[in-house]
Amino acid sequence: MPLLTVRTLQGTPYALDWATWTPRERAVLTFVRQQGQLLLIHKKRGLGAGKYNAPGGRMEPGETPAAAAVRETREELCITPTGLRPAGELSFAFVDGYSLHCQVFVADGCTGVATETDEAIPYWCAEADIPYDQMWADDRLWLPHLLAGSPFNGQFIFDGDQMLWHHLA
Repeated sequence: MPLLTVRTLQGTPYALDWATWTPRERAVLTFVRQQGQLLLIHKKRGLGAGKYNAPGGRMEPGETPAAAAVRETREELCITPTGLRPAGELSFAFVDGYSLHCQVFVADGCTGVATETDEAIPYWCAEADIPYDQMWADDRLWLPHLLAGSPFNGQFIFDGDQMLWHHLA
């Protein structure tokens, strides 16, 4: 993909070459599915605070993505995902300079009871009633692929909470 230029919300140009792009951080998300329900969190702090998302977060040095997915789900909801498998990958560039690569996992269930922590409030919803209007704008583009069992790879440019550009394969 050649050099891409988009306009920020202030109208200034923002240029990005995805071919040479390197994320500042690596993270994971874990979507637990059980009996037609999807486990989300209402995030209390950090990137995306106030939005619904899946349990997840930044990987620690030397940690595998799968190990990070289990650890983050335990830390945020006090449960352990079961039947964990990779679902897709997401790359995010923010015009303020922050960048993140995220590996997305899906789990067939979990052990334990999803419990509120200082980071997150658990929220089970029917897969037909996902609160996309209270989530990141990109979620409505790729989450249907996860639910359909189709692998996905997305690239997104954000200015704060506003998605400026995307590519999904």
